[in-house]
Formats: sequence, C-alpha cells, structure tokens
Amino acid sequence: MADTKREIERKYEATDTTRLPDLSRVAGVSGVDHRGVSELDAVYYDTEGLRLAADSLTLRRRTGGDDAGWHLKFPVASGIRDEIRAPLSDTLPAELAELIRSRVRDTAVVPVVRLRSARDVHHLSGPDGALLAEVSVDAVRAERLPDGGSAAWTEIEVELADDGDPAFLDAVEARLRKAGVRPSASPSKLARALAETAPKEKQATRPGKKGRSHRQGEQAARDTAGDHVLAYVRRQAEAIVDLDPAVRRGLPDSVHQMRVATRRLRSAFRTYRRILDRTVTDPVAEELKWLAAELGVDRDQEVLDTRLHSRLDGLSRTLVLGPVHARLRIWSVARRSGSRDRIVAVLDSGRYLTLLRTLDALLAGPPLLPAAARPPHKALPRAVHKDHKRLTRRIAHALELPPGPERDLALHDARKAAKRARYAAEAARPALGKPARKSAKRLKALQSVLGDHQDSVVARDALRSLAVQAHTAGEASFTWGLLYGHETAAAAVRERELPAVWARASRADFKAARGH
Repeated sequence: MADTKREIERKYEATDTTRLPDLSRVAGVSGVDHRGVSELDAVYYDTEGLRLAADSLTLRRRTGGDDAGWHLKFPVASGIRDEIRAPLSDTLPAELAELIRSRVRDTAVVPVVRLRSARDVHHLSGPDGALLAEVSVDAVRAERLPDGGSAAWTEIEVELADDGDPAFLDAVEARLRKAGVRPSASPSKLARALAETAPKEKQATRPGKKGRSHRQGEQAARDTAGDHVLAYVRRQAEAIVDLDPAVRRGLPDSVHQMRVATRRLRSAFRTYRRILDRTVTDPVAEELKWLAAELGVDRDQEVLDTRLHSRLDGLSRTLVLGPVHARLRIWSVARRSGSRDRIVAVLDSGRYLTLLRTLDALLAGPPLLPAAARPPHKALPRAVHKDHKRLTRRIAHALELPPGPERDLALHDARKAAKRARYAAEAARPALGKPARKSAKRLKALQSVLGDHQDSVVARDALRSLAVQAHTAGEASFTWGLLYGHETAAAAVRERELPAVWARASRADFKAARGH
C-alpha cells in the first residue's frame, strides 16, 4: 500500500573536503546527533525519451537506509515535492504505475540511471528533543543505464522534519552560506546525473520542468494568431496530463481544475474555428465533452452538498425539525457512493488514453487554416467579439422573460455563453493585453452571478426531492420548505444584481489592443 510524504528540502554543492559547520549554533537547535553513514542504491526509471524527467518527476527503486522501496516524486514548488512510497518489490507497483500513466501512456518505463550514495546523516533537534531537520552529506556515484557514462559528486541535503517550519531551513542555509557552502545548481540528483552522464552534445541542457525552454522560445515566436491559439491549447492539454495524478490521489479541487481545462480546450476549438480546422477539432471536442461530463458528476454533487449543508448550518436550531441532518447526510453519501472509483476507471479507460494521444497528435501537426497566419491583433478580436455577441443575445433574451422555469433555463444558457466568452478573452490576453484582461475579469464576475443563480435552481430541485422523501417517511418537511424559500430569495437577489453586472461586462472593446 502506497503512502504519501511531503518532502521539503534544499540541496547544496560540496566537495570531498567539505565539512559541515557547527550547526548547533543555528537558532532553535539544541542538539546535533551524528547518525552514521548508510549506503543507498537507487535505480531510476523513465521512458527512453525521459518523459518523466521532462516534467520533473522521479521514479526510483531504492535499497538501503530506512525507507527502502519504490518512490515516486511530484514537484509541488521549488524545493517541495510529494513523495509517494510503495513497498520494495521486483516490479513497479500498480498504484505507482497508475500515477504516471498520463505521462507515459502505453510506453514502458526502463532503468535509466543508477545512483549509489554514501550518506552521512546528522539530525538537528530542538529543546524538546523533537527532530527539526535531517542534514546529510552525500557522496554520489552516477551511472547511465544500460551502458552509458558515469559521474561523481558530493552534495549536502537538508530535509525538513514532518510538520516543521520551512523558515527553519532559512536559518540552516544562513549558517551554511557563512561557511562558504552554496546552493546546488541542480534541482535533484537525477537531473544532475542525467545531465552529467548524457552524451557530450546534450550536456548543455539539463532536464527541468516540462517545456520551460520550449515555452520561452514559443513566447518569443508568437508572431501569428495561430501561435497564440496553439500556445493556449497546449497549456490546457498539459494541464489535463498534469492533473491526472492529483485526481487519482483525490487531492482537493483537482477534479474541478481538470474539468475546467477540458472546457477551456473545447471553447478554444469553437471560438477559434477560423484558425483551427473544425473537421479535425470537432471530434476532439466531443471527447472532451465526454470527459468533462464524467468529471462533472462528482464535482456537481460536491458543490451541491456544500451549498445545502451550509444553508442548513445557517439555520437556528429551533427551525430544524426532524432528522434533517441525518437525511441530508444519507442522501449525499448515496449520490456520491463510488464516484472516485468511477473517475479513476475513466482515467484508466482506453477512450481517455486515446484522447490524450489525439491531443498530442493535434499539437504535433496542428490543423491550421489560412487565418492562422494573420497578425493576432487582427484575427483574435473578431473571434472574441463573436462570442461576446452570442452572450449579448442570450442575456437580452433571459432578461425579457418573466421569473420562472423558462427564465431559469435562459439564464443557464447565458451562463454557458459567459463562460465561453471569458475563456476566449483569457486565451487572447497574451496578444491583446489590457482590454482582454479587463473583459475576462468582468465576464468572470458575470459568470459568478449566473453560476450562483444556477446553483440555486439545482438546490431547489434537490430540496423539493428531499422534502418529498421526508413527507413520505412521515417526517416533518418544514425545514426543507424553509430552505427552498431561502434559495428562491437568493436567486431573486442574483437576478436583481444581473443588469448592473452585465452593464460592466458588456463594455468590450479590443481596438486599443492593436498596438500591443
């Protein structure tokens, strides 16, 4: 069974003659305990094309030390990684294989580097004897597999103890710097090993975060509308791949963020159909719609649960009649039962992997139309304005209708149009600058008003169903009716806010962007 550990550490350059300074003089340190030297032997796995290293992921099988086993590390921020550990075995554990599937697809992972380290460990403890950090001096020998080059170096690693204060690492670093020790130029042992054991013609570039050098070049080369649209499409496709492991791990907001990426992609294909050929992108958009729908089942229920529980918690206890909390809890659990397992099954499906491969192929050979070669300040505003006009028509139609189900449906359609117009403005922002940024911000506010209104519509449907269930069971339905009334009032407030919010969002003018 795999378990997860948040790893916060810093690395420093050293030599064979480097000696640690007196770390007992670091603020907060009461004891420095020399734990001795251990021999570590780690084999790192990746595809032949180093897809994991390109995303700064590391997968290794390590023996020696007190944490022998399989380790998969995901970057969180500079110097911070989540390490997922699985017991030592001869083959890659299934739970780790699932977490790298979006990157490697059907490609096998093979040994690429072997690192053998002599680790000299010191523990820094506080006044109460609790561990503050582990400091190690590692003498590393790297070997490129199967039969490549080799390298050797010494480095110092300072790893914060679980639940430690990251500011403590600053104090340790200050002491190390005073002794002449400097931060490492490489983010990890694997990155350094790959760089120093690579063929000489490839040693100038060390593996780093995915696409960084590519994106820098891409930024400078965005001379056409097609360049800008493809850059946006690429970011969303990468977001889906990046979020896949987080969704599988059940990390907060990961399902929502993956769903947003699929929607942004679909919107880009529709908005910029004069730049990307729809005969190619329409089938991809349909598959993205499928994925968003699968992800949405769990997300929509989560939003609804949060809203209903919040409404209920806001009531005075004297207004809660009957087993309301219990019924809501049972209803929520029943509707979400097995949802995460279902989402993981979707991510394991052949249909999903085919979608990822299709996105790869689309980006490798983009179906650009002649308009893609036009300057962005000429081609993009037209597409953005078209989405804005669609939104204008839908808002006008909704506001003409009297309150009721028909208006609720029209406002929901307007919300979807607002979302598409917002995404269009966001995609155009790098090319069109401030006008696109302002428009996206105002459209987000409009989307929020319309979204809260739609959430109220959905909540009222759920509350009516709960009231019927309670009545059928012989329970008091007063509280459900009261909550229904609260939602009706909340929707009315949003409808009153809408004209003013729309008045601001309707002012979209991209003419000022021509010189951007």
